[in-house]
Amino acid sequence: MSAATATAAWLDHVKWDERGLVPAIAQEAGSNDVLMMAWMNREALAETARSGRAVYWSRSRGRLWRKGEESGHVQQVHEIRLDCDQDVVLLKVTQLGHDPGIACHTGRHSCFFERLDNGCWHAVDPVLEDPERIYR
Repeated sequence: MSAATATAAWLDHVKWDERGLVPAIAQEAGSNDVLMMAWMNREALAETARSGRAVYWSRSRGRLWRKGEESGHVQQVHEIRLDCDQDVVLLKVTQLGHDPGIACHTGRHSCFFERLDNGCWHAVDPVLEDPERIYR
């Protein structure tokens, strides 16, 4: 089997949605914190596997989004997993560019910073860096 055929085989195992996308969850390798959820197409997943750096598909921009291309907050990928239904990808990552790592465009460690308490959403995690400084 050629390298190209082998590449196609593992990508064909993923159950892509009607838009050719699959949800991807980034989980911090050390803490197991869930950092963010984004979308990947075949090209993004293939480049992520090849480069060891997280690449997503930006639905709003209509193009590949290399995590950290603007902010410098790159995700180094240690492991790629596929769920039991083959329709969700899990990336085990180290969040680079800030200590502690910033994965969220709001300047927080995780995109999951709001918690439901008594019927209201409350931001419970601090802003680590002002987004205005991150995205100049």
